[in-house]
Amino acid sequence: MSTQKFLLPDVGEGLTEAEIVSWRVAPGDTVEVDDVLVEIETAKSLVELPSPFSGTVGELLAGEGDTVEVGSAIITIADGAASAPAATAAPATVPEPEAPGGAVLVGYGSAGHVASRRRPVKAEARPAGTSAGVVAKPPIRKLARDLGVDLASVTPSGASGEVTRDDVVKHASQASVFRNIETPAWGEVREETIPVAAEESDAARPAASAPPVERAQPTESSDGREESIPVRGVRKAVASGMVRTAYSAPHVTVWTDVDASRTMELVKRLKSSPDFADVKVSPLLIMARAVIWAARRTPMVNAAWVDGDDGAQIRLHHYVNLGIAAATPRGLLVPNIKDAQDMSMRELARALQNLTTTAREGKSTPADQKGGTITITNIGVFGMDAGTPILNGGEAGIIALGTIRQKPWVVDGEVRPRWVTTVAGSFDHRVVDGDGMSRFVADVASILEEPALLLD
Repeated sequence: MSTQKFLLPDVGEGLTEAEIVSWRVAPGDTVEVDDVLVEIETAKSLVELPSPFSGTVGELLAGEGDTVEVGSAIITIADGAASAPAATAAPATVPEPEAPGGAVLVGYGSAGHVASRRRPVKAEARPAGTSAGVVAKPPIRKLARDLGVDLASVTPSGASGEVTRDDVVKHASQASVFRNIETPAWGEVREETIPVAAEESDAARPAASAPPVERAQPTESSDGREESIPVRGVRKAVASGMVRTAYSAPHVTVWTDVDASRTMELVKRLKSSPDFADVKVSPLLIMARAVIWAARRTPMVNAAWVDGDDGAQIRLHHYVNLGIAAATPRGLLVPNIKDAQDMSMRELARALQNLTTTAREGKSTPADQKGGTITITNIGVFGMDAGTPILNGGEAGIIALGTIRQKPWVVDGEVRPRWVTTVAGSFDHRVVDGDGMSRFVADVASILEEPALLLD
């Protein structure tokens, strides 16, 4: 009985290692050439590895979650008949035609790359309700999973019958805004930590508590042409925190324009409602609810990077202490609403009112500013459309709401005046990846566009 070892291939991305995500076979299974053995994750994508042998699965040499170097044996197949003649027990390196568009899908060996052996199939020949026969590159499959798109329902436009990125995005965009969205519950565990296998770096630590108010005393030059203002108190704490956060956390900002006309209609109705007669209602209330809702669907934005003795970790919060950046006579303060996820619309409106009133009166305490998990900065009150906010210390996300003003907007093919705003979000790229931050901002925008989604 002969046994073949399958070596982790070079998947054509210039990477040296990959993580075993899930095995699709178990010891004792019978496999044929091109049967998918395992799904691996590189730094950029998920890739399915087909078998170059037929035979019986012997031993899985790496476990799910293990990081394996390229060229290491990951599985043995007994009585394996190789898909191409091999001079040794290792898989033969036989270059094959590249996938449509010239991208190498799957390769192995050190002398060349091998593309996926799947043959193009016509869209009408695909089995209904399954993506098994769909021709699509691994990054496209991952995009479809992220967007919740069934590849079997997508009409391919590729030259060889493959599904393209545009096909997936177009299919996702055609879904109704009232699609059945399952929003996960917060759960009973308030926090968890996720170990980070990365090089040590400075943590985005919470800013120090603001010291007692100490009014700066300016000094003028002898000719009165200049003056120097001592940096003390809140201004000193803010400056220190901003520098620390800006240079310790890699910031990335994304933004999108939103038709917020229905948000403005909802605000108008709430203002006239007897239930909200004694509280202030503004678009910030809807924005706050949108951020809380979206954080449940993309939890990593409501997290923090923490450096510890055992290495870096990501601390994931299963609650929202919603920070609201407030410009006050003392300077910039970011008090937060504790456990905002448990509040009703009216309770949240009351909390926002109390928070802003207390901050403007200079009565926010250090406790009010500790423990925030994600922050909103309402730059729209200053007439600004958008910005690139800096993260509040110890948080992975901050959202900026721009001014809401009437602009021409295309609705059903016609240009109409609509209430339009811009939602921008800055994120710690160590914690949140591009798809996560984009999905989060898109979710916030979808609520401002259609607040009825909050009824979910």
